Amino acid sequence: MKPFRLLAAVALLAAIMRPALAADAVFPPGVRVGLTPLVGMVKSKTFPGFESEDQNVKVLVTELPSDAYGEIKKVFTENPQGAGGIKPHSLETAAGTAYYTSETGKEGDNTVRRYSMILSGGTFSGYVAVQIPENATKVYTDDAVRQMFATAVLRSEVPIDEQLELMPFRLTDLGNFKNVRTLAPGAALILADGDETSGFEPAPFMIIGIIGATPPEPEDRARFAQQTATQIPGVREARMTVSEAIRIDGMPAYETRIDATSGKDSTPVTVVQWLRFGGPQMLRIVGSAPRDQWSAAFPRFRAVRDGIKPRG
Repeated sequence: MKPFRLLAAVALLAAIMRPALAADAVFPPGVRVGLTPLVGMVKSKTFPGFESEDQNVKVLVTELPSDAYGEIKKVFTENPQGAGGIKPHSLETAAGTAYYTSETGKEGDNTVRRYSMILSGGTFSGYVAVQIPENATKVYTDDAVRQMFATAVLRSEVPIDEQLELMPFRLTDLGNFKNVRTLAPGAALILADGDETSGFEPAPFMIIGIIGATPPEPEDRARFAQQTATQIPGVREARMTVSEAIRIDGMPAYETRIDATSGKDSTPVTVVQWLRFGGPQMLRIVGSAPRDQWSAAFPRFRAVRDGIKPRG
């Protein structure tokens, strides 16, 4: 074989054995972290990220609280040799310095290769987890995964329509809130006048989500509603002021209101919780406003609540 033909054959073999990267970064729906996935990977229909056609190779892309990156960086800096045979690595991305680990583990009876990467998004931490079956590691190598990690980029926000499309319900009224953000794509949404930098508590905000567990009997709804209202994260010194059964859009529901303090500055707030029963899942709507802004915020909360419709 002539030399140039030999080189061409070697190059072709290398292209087959080592997946190339696609041209542009792809953002999974609802996530501010994007990657250039390896060839053969497509957007997953069941989780935020990518997977192979046979669904055996998975790349999860999600977001964590902002302090997660700092905590991981501190651990890796103080213990650069790692622990348990897992050594941390750093690499530079368009989003800044990222840290990742790789290890071999078990998924049932099967051996798999696992990778985890974290990077800073400022007000959040980007997290990517990869799992590759042993029989695919000759194609999806350590180097190929590292190259994919290095393509990580960030976007400042997710388009509102993209976020709303992920939810199992439609919102026909956003209450003139300035910011819309999915807390968990497809599961919970926040509408707020504040943001992640300044904090949500000093201004009115709403959280809308689905709860899988519902009270087994109608007579249990009052107790369940009161219990969940006093367990809203970040709410302290709660005092219940309203607790009554109502109907929302013709469905049985329960309204609970509490006066409490919330946030790092212990802002005095009034909080309303609406639980809408019916069907296999329960809709939970929480509205919170500083007490001196409550009278103006409550009509906005109701407008959003009454504008939530089934998808379909």
